[in-house]
Parts: sequence; C-alpha cells; structure tokens
Amino acid sequence: MFLFRRNGPRVTVDEARSRTSGDQPDAVLLDVREKPEWTAGHAPGAVHVPLTELVAGAALPDRVQGCPLVVICRSGHRSQQAAKLLAERGAQAVDVEGGMNAWAAAGHPVVDERGNSGRIT
Repeated sequence: MFLFRRNGPRVTVDEARSRTSGDQPDAVLLDVREKPEWTAGHAPGAVHVPLTELVAGAALPDRVQGCPLVVICRSGHRSQQAAKLLAERGAQAVDVEGGMNAWAAAGHPVVDERGNSGRIT
C-alpha cells in the first residue's frame, strides 16, 4: 500500500481517501496547511493542525493521539516535513503524494469551513 521514498512512506490520494473515510477508517487525515488554506477548502472529516504549530511544539488533538495519521498539505512538501516530524515524536504517519491539489484533481470532495463546495488555494 505504501510507496517508499527516501523521505519516508507516501500514499496516493486514492489510498489516503480509502484509509481515512467510510464507516471504519483505519487512519486520520491530518491537514497541515495554514488556516486560510484550510478555510477555503479541505477534505471532509480531516483534522487541522498547521505545520507551523507542529514545528512550534503543538500537540495533536486528544481525539487523534495514538491514531495512524495520513498527512496532507497543498502539494506534498509540507506534509512530508510534518510526517517526518510526527514520526520522530513516535506517531505512525505517512504523507499524501501530490497533496490537496492531487486530491481535488482526482475528484475527491473538498469543502469549505461551512461544509459547502470548497477550493484549494
């Protein structure tokens, strides 16, 4: 299921969606983009913790502590950094190749902060 790169394990957007949605997801989708990006559009059900907060030492929300994480950003760069950082903290984390740009291009849902159709910025 994982594609291994020298920067760590990555998953495709289809694998990410499969792992993080449905009746019994086996992982949490963690969006590490900044607040304005998140507000404009994100995957339904994703949890938001910006990379800048993780780098500053912020903890993950209690409800995702100990859960496998599928980390996503806009293009895949920040999510690689976040997945590495989280793995160093002991979390099971992979990042999504291509990020939210690839997610939206694959036709997966994107919602704004009100639950309406969102966009990737």
